[in-house]
Amino acid sequence: MQTRITSVGLLVKAGPDDKFKYPHHIDRASLDALPAKPGIYIFRDEQDRPLYVGKSVSIRTRVLSHLRTPEEARMLRQSRYVEYRRTAGEIGALLLEARLIKEMQPLHNKKLRRTREMCSLHLLPEAGAVPEIVYAREHDFACTTDLYGLFATRKAALEKLREIVDAERLCPAMAGLETLTRGRACFARQIARCLGACVGEESAQDHHRRLHAALDAMRVVAWPYAGPMGIVEECDGWMQTHVIDRWFYLGSIDHAENATQLKRPTRRAFDIDTYKILVKPIMRRELRIEPVAFSIKK
Repeated sequence: MQTRITSVGLLVKAGPDDKFKYPHHIDRASLDALPAKPGIYIFRDEQDRPLYVGKSVSIRTRVLSHLRTPEEARMLRQSRYVEYRRTAGEIGALLLEARLIKEMQPLHNKKLRRTREMCSLHLLPEAGAVPEIVYAREHDFACTTDLYGLFATRKAALEKLREIVDAERLCPAMAGLETLTRGRACFARQIARCLGACVGEESAQDHHRRLHAALDAMRVVAWPYAGPMGIVEECDGWMQTHVIDRWFYLGSIDHAENATQLKRPTRRAFDIDTYKILVKPIMRRELRIEPVAFSIKK
């Protein structure tokens, strides 16, 4: 039975309407030029405005899957040609896609289009410390320790903290979510949902240890290197080095000795998308990482 690949990479059964025809209004030459290699692609309209930026380990396969997807008919009707940019691997494609979406603000990229203002829960290791909500505009999340979770709003951070407190039978008052009345237990203790740290039935040290353990899965990893590092990828003999500093993607170079070609970015701070792309493979040592010594041009 024939199958087809959707634009999100799913393999599905081909239906009777899946016989492929190139859309007549999209430049055929731009489609024929698409390589079956890693990189990003950009659907553009007749004014050259970017409509959608995507990435794939096979640019050609993914773009053709868009053309077969009825749910994307509106974007396809506006498209006139497809541009592409090669990368030497999947990591480079992910990093470049995230950067271009923020820079270009394509109409149909809604998930990553806006740069989010982040906040996080900050909890010092000392017993008795209360989680505090801190903001990226005031703290460099790339080097601040004892941060837990990345949130788009203060409300989201408080909701997550309350969820953890409820699940672990922690004390809302000791977690900063409730104000105690002198001589009275917190409301959760009154309904047997708190182990009693608020009234001395659980030690402050034990409560703090349990709170730390519950938050630990959300720990924000500080940049683990002294300076910028290069993530090396290779495809068909072509090598790229993706330069990262403090969870910020500075750009990609073909050879480490040409790193001075990188231009000074207008913004250089913790980037949530770069962090999410890289933190797990870096901590699992899945990437080839090398020091990069360079000076950034203005």
